Amino acid sequence: MPRKSRIDAPGALHHIIIKGIERKPIFKDAQDYRNFLKRLGNVLIETSTPCFAWALMTNHVHLLLKTGVFPISMIMRRLLTGYAQQFNRRHKRHGHLFQNRFKSFLCEEDAYLLELVRYIHLNPLRVGMVRDLKSLATCWKCGHSALMGKCKYEWQDTDYVLELFGRTVGSARRSYYAFVKKGANQGRRHELVGGGLIRSVGGWSALKSIRSAGLRIMCDERILGSGNFVDSVLKLANEEYEKKTLVMAKGIGLDTLVGAVAKHFGIGRDIIESASKQRTISRARSVICYLAVDKLMISGADIARKLNLSPSAVSKLVVRGRMDSLAKQIENEIFDFKQIITEPGE
Repeated sequence: MPRKSRIDAPGALHHIIIKGIERKPIFKDAQDYRNFLKRLGNVLIETSTPCFAWALMTNHVHLLLKTGVFPISMIMRRLLTGYAQQFNRRHKRHGHLFQNRFKSFLCEEDAYLLELVRYIHLNPLRVGMVRDLKSLATCWKCGHSALMGKCKYEWQDTDYVLELFGRTVGSARRSYYAFVKKGANQGRRHELVGGGLIRSVGGWSALKSIRSAGLRIMCDERILGSGNFVDSVLKLANEEYEKKTLVMAKGIGLDTLVGAVAKHFGIGRDIIESASKQRTISRARSVICYLAVDKLMISGADIARKLNLSPSAVSKLVVRGRMDSLAKQIENEIFDFKQIITEPGE
């Protein structure tokens, strides 16, 4: 049975699990862990991707990320490809490092954010990497140490999580610690590592009660959340899929997009691709970056090369373009095919 495509959208919360091939180690020494963390931090900062929880184990990794400017698949491709190459060079090995593609579950934030933060950060304790909660608080291979104020990672959004536990940092950390301590003996929670009907409703007993009441709910193994949440996500995903299919059928690419935006602003496309910092040129670039990422799923690196920008500059322009009211008008002109411009030879 073919694998279903990933579901993603700006603001979506993802529990990501990365496993070593044949369950073999993906970290052999402290330097490997540091290399992964450095690469992870660089990618998250450059792409403005929020990270709420993480844990590096010997042969697998847990991440809790929220889709920011760029799709999660693009973030993970940059992270894993670069790390695998570095790992193979260091240890003089060849071949795949990771098992198939990474697992990603889109999660309902209100219902699962805090549960996932706790579950992910308790991983080192569950598998015996650390002896107790005191040791976990100083474990630099896990985001719990940052929430406890023992380590600092610029790319981990500790403020967002702590604000859910208290108004001051001190009270928030105490409440967070009590929350983690309460779940320390829960063991592995299957409902937090994937979607599906049984997991989303909280187990067999909950499912039996729902069925006995004559209720029906939506489910999907790629999504962790209530039936209404699953239904809304699938509808949005279907709409986005139909739009992207139509775009692909018409052969709209980055060259077409640049030409269309240049025509809309009444400027030459060569100026857009130049080093000019004029306000109009900058605005045109922000619209291009936003539409290229959100509608054409083009990588930030490719956009950066096309417009002679840095990846971090592309990330900022995507955010700016997403908030520009003019971008929606141009989007309708291009992707609703009212004024499509086709480049010669494209």
